[in-house]
Amino acid sequence: MDLLKIERAGHVATLTIDRAETMNPLGAAGDGDAFVAACDVIDRDLDIRCVILTGAGRAFSAGGDIKAMKQRSGSFGGTAPGLSDNYRNNIHRILRALYGLRVPLIAAVNGPAIGLGCDLACLGDIRIASAKAKFGVTFLKLGIIPGDGGTWLLPRIIGEARAAELFYTGEVIDAETACAWGLVSRVVEPEALMDEANALAGRIAAMPPHALRHAKNLMRQGRDTSYDTALEMAANTQALMHLTEDHMEGVDALLDKRSPRFTGR
Repeated sequence: MDLLKIERAGHVATLTIDRAETMNPLGAAGDGDAFVAACDVIDRDLDIRCVILTGAGRAFSAGGDIKAMKQRSGSFGGTAPGLSDNYRNNIHRILRALYGLRVPLIAAVNGPAIGLGCDLACLGDIRIASAKAKFGVTFLKLGIIPGDGGTWLLPRIIGEARAAELFYTGEVIDAETACAWGLVSRVVEPEALMDEANALAGRIAAMPPHALRHAKNLMRQGRDTSYDTALEMAANTQALMHLTEDHMEGVDALLDKRSPRFTGR
């Protein structure tokens, strides 16, 4: 069975982690390749303007494969140097592929997002949760450290104190707490999750594709640059955007009091 199910509707692509029978664990051989291939296709296709990531069945992702950890197999087998390479060459390739997506990514968290699964959700530019969703970074309970970039991501989303509380206790929080802490932007009933995600993705996908990608890049770069640098990047990028047909279409649509029709030119 392929790890990812990819569906396309207009300008929106949906990636579904499709191991529902085992709560969508990750770390098997080839998982990194699957995400890299899917994200490469998306980034090369300017007609795709937004991506939704979700899980099949009752979980978003239960994280690393516990049975493989028990058996010390797959990404969790070998000596210390080999294990490091397993993370770099497989699990971390999943994370780098999603982090590197040039289009906005919505994480539609349908159920438990635990460990690596929580880190995947944190890679979303926007996170929407089902009322059945749960979030936890439970690595210490397994005698290991948060090894999937979560110590970089989570404090930036919910602040260091709350991130530390989750990391150091291994506690799992429900969707309402996650929303109150800013981990997700909204909580909806389970049956409404994908409708809500698709509606939001549709509004995003109505934007001009080049400007949309550049806006995401400026937000991403702004995390680690000075204000002056951010302004300089904006000035250079804005000059290019002013010369596009989509800019003129946006101006004309506003003056004509109609919805714009952006084409990516």
